Amino acid sequence: MTVPLLPTISTFLIVLSAVFVAVGWGLIRKKKIEAHKKMMLAAAVSAVLFLIIYMSRSILVGNTAFAGPDHLKIYYTIFLVFHIILATTGAVLGAMMISWGLKNNLVKHRKVGPTASVIWFFTAITGVAVYLLLYVIYSGGETTSVFKAIFGL
Repeated sequence: MTVPLLPTISTFLIVLSAVFVAVGWGLIRKKKIEAHKKMMLAAAVSAVLFLIIYMSRSILVGNTAFAGPDHLKIYYTIFLVFHIILATTGAVLGAMMISWGLKNNLVKHRKVGPTASVIWFFTAITGVAVYLLLYVIYSGGETTSVFKAIFGL
């Protein structure tokens, strides 16, 4: 079994960003503010690198359609849409957390940060599941447009 390089790298980057968030969360609980800041910025860099790879591949190559059994397609599609909503929400909240943290707006940062972190953890977990379903459990389907890959349109 061989897995495609770019999706493997991008999935690794999202997992790495979640690990950085978890470590950063632990650091702030220990009041290690500078280390927390560096870890969260590393998480952001990992996520941005993921986004660059993902968008480049989507634009230049296309997206991989689900190649599993037809009776599972609807469940995969619902799961994928859930993942996309989580990822979009997590990215927006992550950008807000970085902004608020760097501007020292700690009231908002502390209030929303734990929720943003949990959403990012679920984003990483569901992202790994999508990767496994597309490239490991079922061999990758056709490469196509994003709408056809997600909805079969």
